[in-house]
Parts: sequence; C-alpha cells; structure tokens
Amino acid sequence: QVQLVESGGGLVQPGGSLRLSCAASGHTSGTNAMGWFRQAPGKDREFVAAISRSGGNTIYADSVKGRFTISRDNAKNTLYLQMNSLKPEDTAVYYCAADTRYHAIAVNVYDYDYWGQGTQVTVSS
Repeated sequence: QVQLVESGGGLVQPGGSLRLSCAASGHTSGTNAMGWFRQAPGKDREFVAAISRSGGNTIYADSVKGRFTISRDNAKNTLYLQMNSLKPEDTAVYYCAADTRYHAIAVNVYDYDYWGQGTQVTVSS
C-alpha cells in the first residue's frame, strides 16, 4: 500500500556530491521510519541511514557518518539523502525503504516492508 520511487543517482567523480530523492505514494500516513540501503556488486544489501517519522532522530552507518545526511519532507512525502565527499567505495545501487510495522528506527533490511526499485550511484574518475 506504499509505493517508493528513487531518483537522483548518476555518475560522479571522487569528492563530488549527489542528492538522492525518494517519492512515496499510496497510504503514506502509515509510514513510520524510513531508511536508505545500498548494495554493491557481490555484497549484501547494507544499511546506510535512517530517520524517524517526524525527522527528529537519525542514525548513520559508520562508513558514511559525517559525509551523508538523511532528511524528509512529510508534506511532500519525500525522503532525501545528501551525499558529500563521495568515495569509489560508495558505488552501489541505493534503495529507499519504509517501515509501517514498528515505531523505532531500524537498521536491518528485514525491518522494512516497502522498497523502491533502486537508483545507481557510481563514483569514478
């Protein structure tokens, strides 16, 4: 009952910046925490960042802390991920996720029940 569509991915050079967006539709009033995950070739999908329903609390993976910022605009039903100082190891497909079952920030893939299709982020010279 919730649809998520990511956008904003692309090719950037190391040290560059990119902003990802995730547009939510459907029964968005049931959405609690939202998060970003990424999956690189040959690796499991890993947690990147999450944000509480009202945006007051955030949590980040150690690998992106200080470089990435997660935010949301509930009036627009949109989630964002601002990525700065990008590194080649940030290259992955980035997925937006929404949690409608729990009322706390979660960092596990299986804590989220709705997912977008993913958007490719490539950091390369």
